[in-house]
Amino acid sequence: MDDSRSRAGTLLGDYRLDQFLAESPTTLTWLAEQASIGRPVLLIELKPAALERREEFLADIRAQAAVDHPLIGSVYEAVSTPGQCFAALERLPGASLAERMKSREALKPVQVAHVLRRIAEAALPMETAGTATAPLGPADVYLDSHGVVRLVNLARAGARDPQRSAGDIHTLGETLPPLVADGRPGASRMLTVLAWMRGQGLDRTLTWPEVRSYAEQIEQQLAEAPAAAAPQTARALPRKSPLPLVFGLAALVGVIGFGVIVLGGKNGGKAAVPLPAPVSVAAGEYPGPDGGSASVAAFKLSGHEVTVGEYRAFLEALDRLPADQQTTYDHASQPADKAGHQPDGWAEMLAAMKSGGQWQGRPISKDCPVVNVDWWDAAAYCEWKGCRLPTQEEWVAALRQQLSDPATLRPAGWGPVQEAPPTDRTPAGLHGMAGSVAEWTASRAVNPANPLGEANWVIVGGSFLKPSTGAGAREWTANQGLRRPDLGFRVVVP
Repeated sequence: MDDSRSRAGTLLGDYRLDQFLAESPTTLTWLAEQASIGRPVLLIELKPAALERREEFLADIRAQAAVDHPLIGSVYEAVSTPGQCFAALERLPGASLAERMKSREALKPVQVAHVLRRIAEAALPMETAGTATAPLGPADVYLDSHGVVRLVNLARAGARDPQRSAGDIHTLGETLPPLVADGRPGASRMLTVLAWMRGQGLDRTLTWPEVRSYAEQIEQQLAEAPAAAAPQTARALPRKSPLPLVFGLAALVGVIGFGVIVLGGKNGGKAAVPLPAPVSVAAGEYPGPDGGSASVAAFKLSGHEVTVGEYRAFLEALDRLPADQQTTYDHASQPADKAGHQPDGWAEMLAAMKSGGQWQGRPISKDCPVVNVDWWDAAAYCEWKGCRLPTQEEWVAALRQQLSDPATLRPAGWGPVQEAPPTDRTPAGLHGMAGSVAEWTASRAVNPANPLGEANWVIVGGSFLKPSTGAGAREWTANQGLRRPDLGFRVVVP
């Protein structure tokens, strides 16, 4: 190592070796500068005694060069001659999470949520593509003074370890709690997510889609900018050797909406997951939404909210009708000045879905719940489909099937309806009753908090934007034309 340090200031090809960083059994790592263009780089050099392993070394570099993701460091070039073999990689700006923790500089919980979301956004494509990677830890995640998160390129040659994602998520859940600034808004929520990431209170660790969803929801709930200044410390070696939200474990009941997000519009190239089946409810007396009991006839409630894909089929059917029949499915009470049933932002939704991109900052697919629909849109869809909206009494009766305490459901976040986490699936099979999106009903009722008020339309269930009351959430609105990015509907099927 002493000999390595003495080479600082010398050239290796076109690269000036500035600062020695680390040594492994086969490599030396330097902070360097490409002399011809003055570009700072991270330089990994094979030791002379390890040159017989150059093919193994270069295979890893080729795997890294194949990664094209804005959050992951790039490979600039590799040089292999009879007497030397090295690679120049992007030197990531800022400081690593490991450095920040070493210097005891914590982040606001919303900033930690932002970092976790970005890590998940970088890790998911690697997982989906089956790219082998070295283990991920705090030393591989960099944060600059503008709050930009970048990851060291950990791609490796060979087959991906099937437990790699679970191991990385567990590692982050175990190591990152000191990064969370205690006593700041959202700290208990963030610490609970980290506990879930390491499997505490669950029978498994979380998945990357779940990590992303939970982190995104904390960002939205705290509604702060995710900027964070990086500490003024020396950079650590930015690579490894190649060789649930009622928060607090005493309250694992849904105060925060959690769910699963699948990136892109094609389910990551995996086989399509079927939509949840309807749940049958026998005729009888059930707990009422305002206490007491309610009598309902037998019915079947959809296991999920109506999806973007299902609603698109409705709009396409409308488009095929002659102009004088466009109002065929309109409810009798629909205002004469209401034209069509396209949700707000429909063109943008479809474009994001087709491109595998995001809508309003969230990945969207055909299996995500349709939102930005008003009551008349929902009614028209039901008329076309031959179904109907549930009453609030039916919705509550279905919720209570095999579920004694709806408060035990933890709200799902935004994502495909069939990918709601087990924490927001009733034993009978209803998905997203506590979270996902809030839902229109066929009911008008008086808000029990204002018994002398007028009867208004009832919206039931929590949403990814309003998860705090979970499955017990209800709203009353006089505005049947209300449209929101967290409001959709599910139906009673024949």
